[in-house]
Amino acid sequence: MKRAASLVDADPELRQALVQEAEARGVPLPPEASTWPAKRLLRRARGRESASRERSNPVHRDESFRCVACGRAVPAHGRTARDHCPFCLCSVHVDVVPGDRAADCGGVLQPSWVEQRRGHWVIHYRCAACGAERTNRALLDGTPPDSWEAVVALASREAR
Repeated sequence: MKRAASLVDADPELRQALVQEAEARGVPLPPEASTWPAKRLLRRARGRESASRERSNPVHRDESFRCVACGRAVPAHGRTARDHCPFCLCSVHVDVVPGDRAADCGGVLQPSWVEQRRGHWVIHYRCAACGAERTNRALLDGTPPDSWEAVVALASREAR
């Protein structure tokens, strides 16, 4: 995409051909589209402009909070974002992409099972409100660390 955009930016005739091709395909372009950066013009012509505006990379949020399940105060982790309670391992369904706070659900994410993946314990969650499934790495080195007893109890459950 970047290479194609740099070629379009460098060649006015190629830019005009791209605009004409988009219009021939029925892609609506406003009059100012001829002055847009080529990358945006290419996304619009391909019908991918709205997809390019969706966040896909995590947002780093390391905040303290009160657990909605057990009521205990949870401090920030300090090194990485903590988004689940280290005592009961519950979380809240507030993110679409980690840290974006874009989910409208707000249900409690209940830990359902745990697995070991590449040397880390990964907790699998299911939302009690909407049924969405998420995963999150256990933080065994935090202050306080995730409850090892809770992780072991999850590991003893049958997966799913």
